[in-house]
Amino acid sequence: MKILKTVGFYLLVALILLFSVFPFYYAVLTSFETGTAIFTPNYLPESFDLANYAQVLGQGFFPRNILNSVAVAAATVAISLLLGVTAAFALARIRFRGRKLLLLTILSVSMFPQIAVLSGLFEIVRTLGLYNSLASLVMSYLIFTLPFTVWVLTTFMRDIPVEIEEAAIVDGISPWRIVTRVFMPLMWPAMVTTGLLAFIQAWNEFLFALTFVSNNSTRTAPVAIALISGSSAQETPWGAIMAASVIVTTPLIILILIFQRRIVAGLTAGGVKG
Repeated sequence: MKILKTVGFYLLVALILLFSVFPFYYAVLTSFETGTAIFTPNYLPESFDLANYAQVLGQGFFPRNILNSVAVAAATVAISLLLGVTAAFALARIRFRGRKLLLLTILSVSMFPQIAVLSGLFEIVRTLGLYNSLASLVMSYLIFTLPFTVWVLTTFMRDIPVEIEEAAIVDGISPWRIVTRVFMPLMWPAMVTTGLLAFIQAWNEFLFALTFVSNNSTRTAPVAIALISGSSAQETPWGAIMAASVIVTTPLIILILIFQRRIVAGLTAGGVKG
């Protein structure tokens, strides 16, 4: 009976891995194929042609689009963490009326679908003169990255012993130095987790990037991939699209593999109280 449970467990894990990894695996296979071979289903490598990658990276604005995505995602993460840490300090350590209501309001903002706020946000972007600029994307991405960051960091900061803060106050340390020198070193797991999740959201975002940016030189990678097309289904460069998708996805996989331990620590922090 125990053997059957073990076999069933590993079969379930294998099924989950297959369901999760197979789409990316098949995209990698397709990215190395050209011509009619793309339309022939195969599940093992049959060719290793880098023509699709050369086409994507050597023509058009795609390399620039990748840099735009990096810049927008990095700026979004930096601002989210800066505002998130300071807001978390106020919400977790400073007592004031309406603190819980404010925290719930911040979290509820992230529950609105993007399409619901698109028209109003577009008017704000146009009024501020940010249309067709990367700054418009950074500002709009904060709508869904900042609430989650504030919520997670506030929960994490509440679990830090108050005695540490009191000792810093007795030593005459200012509130800003308490945040940067005392809390931030203790909050690295949560900051890595929220920062990486915010980076993934900003990196993959499509609707705002499609609406607020119209120039090829200022578009982000997801929009650039969507605009790769041909005159018909048979002429659509599917190999180039798959190559571009692999290029865009690979950095996220590398980041997750590098920070996986801190991600787990950040997600599970505060989940068990001794």
